Amino acid sequence: MSQIGIQHSFDLGDGRIVTLETGKLAKQADGAVVVKLGATMILATVVSNKEAKEGVDFLPLTVDYQEKYAATGRFPGGFFRREAKLSDYEVLISRIVDRAMRPQFPDDYHADTQIMLSLISSDKKTMPDALVGLAACAAVAVSDIPFNGIISEVRVAKIDGKLCINPDADILPTATLEMIVAATETDISMVEGEMSEVSEAEMLEAIKFAHEAIKVQINAIKEFAIKAGLKPKREYCHELNDPALKEAVHKATYDKVYAVAKQGNPNKNERKVAFKAVLTEYKATYTADELKDREALINKYYHDVEYDAVRQATLDTQIRLDGRKTNQIRPIWSEVGYLPAAHGSAIFQRGETQSLTTVTLGTGKDAQLIDGAFYRGETKFILHYNFPGFSTGEAKPNRGVGRREVGHGNLAMRALSKVVPTDTPYTVRVVSDILESNGSSSMATVCAGTLALMDAGVKIAKPVTGIAMGLITNDKGQYAVLSDILGDEDHLGDMDFKICGTKNGITAYKWI
Repeated sequence: MSQIGIQHSFDLGDGRIVTLETGKLAKQADGAVVVKLGATMILATVVSNKEAKEGVDFLPLTVDYQEKYAATGRFPGGFFRREAKLSDYEVLISRIVDRAMRPQFPDDYHADTQIMLSLISSDKKTMPDALVGLAACAAVAVSDIPFNGIISEVRVAKIDGKLCINPDADILPTATLEMIVAATETDISMVEGEMSEVSEAEMLEAIKFAHEAIKVQINAIKEFAIKAGLKPKREYCHELNDPALKEAVHKATYDKVYAVAKQGNPNKNERKVAFKAVLTEYKATYTADELKDREALINKYYHDVEYDAVRQATLDTQIRLDGRKTNQIRPIWSEVGYLPAAHGSAIFQRGETQSLTTVTLGTGKDAQLIDGAFYRGETKFILHYNFPGFSTGEAKPNRGVGRREVGHGNLAMRALSKVVPTDTPYTVRVVSDILESNGSSSMATVCAGTLALMDAGVKIAKPVTGIAMGLITNDKGQYAVLSDILGDEDHLGDMDFKICGTKNGITAYKWI
């Protein structure tokens, strides 16, 4: 006899019905939901430890999306004939969910948390990446894990001049605009996509259209959670705080940090030394024994001071950490043909960010085979992005390509692929090695990639460039829009908005 779960269904708005189910599969997880659209089914589970590890002051969240080959009646490729490490496509989907979900967990919640998403059935026409955000948030909603706001995400595309939500895979290649959008009921939290040189107005229209569809899904998640029986959110205490010490750190260091930020120094390392000197000076007011029990909290509270003081200095003066005005970009230099043996090469440097990019031209036999459960085929345009430790002055082991590298490379690939002729006889591989980094390295990859493609003789339709924009706001109504952000501004700001395009329009962008 089949176990009966709790179900809730809603209409996507075009007659297609999405069903949420819990209480049937994976019942020992903190939360488990199956999302079904047609014959496509995604199992989402979430588990979070009851306690945080000692000394952890962030949320150790892991999101893994994996396609089960049985979902499409296929055998996995490779010698072992079983699912192995996540493919780049699966990593990219995992990152989308991570970026959308992470900000909604409480800032003081630090328990190890894992969201696992599995494609367990597929009709080969429903794109699973448009449903994973819905599935992940539904699983958290039926759990006792603290969460500050329901989110969902959809794909929005413009096909034959008309916007549509979650189009089928077979018609998606004809889209002139295609984005994944994640949002809460009131705010957009993440956008990633590509387009065929569209205008800003078209892009904003698509985001608004997607948000209306997301609101329907959020309402469905709320109704589903009520039907499943709302669980009281667990109590937790993952941070020890000392309000008196926090006030003392703020009082002793805020003005000094504000002064360093206000000076404006284009050298990242010199700024780091100046900020560290303020902290060192404050710690010197304690004996070794006094500092022993306080140092971790002092470091935490000083980080908060840096965050507040740097932001406020920028808002007050409209001058940034490196001395630039908000609308200024850093000095740029570039060179093509730097590597004599490569088919094409270029160096692009903007401020303290540098990309050495190569282009290699191959035959059809060099095309990359994409062997996934949902999609199997070839691609003749490949872009790889590498980010070694020395680019930021760090000594760290090389353990292969990380998720960040996959994501940054994918954004640059999307931006450039729009101008590479589809009928080119070559397989084209672009490799960006980041040799220095202080923000916007993926955008340096786009610029260097354009130069290297032209150096290799690839007849691109138009040059593509990219820039990363930032935003700082406060509750007093002050704001600053930042052009060409630094690494520190990425960390301290409210938004990281990477946008790429030709002189005629946008080809790719990412907003978190």
